[in-house]
Amino acid sequence: MEKKTLQAEVRKERGKGPVRRLRAAGKLPAVLYGPGLEPTSLTVDPKEVEAGLQSVMRRNQVFDVQFDGKSVMAMVRDVLVHPVDRRLLHVDFLAVSDDRPVDTIVPILTKGRSKGVQRGGKLMVALRSLAIKAAPSDIPADVTIDVTNVDVGDVIHVGDLQLPAGVTATLPAKQTVLGVYEDRRAAARGDDDK
Repeated sequence: MEKKTLQAEVRKERGKGPVRRLRAAGKLPAVLYGPGLEPTSLTVDPKEVEAGLQSVMRRNQVFDVQFDGKSVMAMVRDVLVHPVDRRLLHVDFLAVSDDRPVDTIVPILTKGRSKGVQRGGKLMVALRSLAIKAAPSDIPADVTIDVTNVDVGDVIHVGDLQLPAGVTATLPAKQTVLGVYEDRRAAARGDDDK
């Protein structure tokens, strides 16, 4: 995974007034915290943070936050967004390291056309995202499931997923991810035609 460098400045002033002045100047207030790190108030460029949040990694993007001659690997833990114009108002960064796995969520995507769907079944996706635990550099952008060989009556559980090395699902192995079921409405319409 590619880290994005993020230049930051330490914020001395706190409170609503100074924060409003920062935002008016086109800067974004932030806080960096984590194990063994004193919480630090920072100022960052909102465009750089947005670029990271809009990358394929989204909220799992790892930033190399640089300030006062220090470099800290961090991930976005929380964002405050304006309710109307959706611009960033504040961001919290969690300091991370590759020797300490983090809990996060990645999207689940499907590819292919299920043979069960081709036979008139209906693909039902129960989970759109997967809770995982992994080192920051091992976090995948998504978990893609090839549904081509899934037939009517087949179900894929969390335990059936092929996850990259170093990545473990934190959900129960028996939890349903997706399945192909008989489309009862289509079957009922077909019976009425006879």
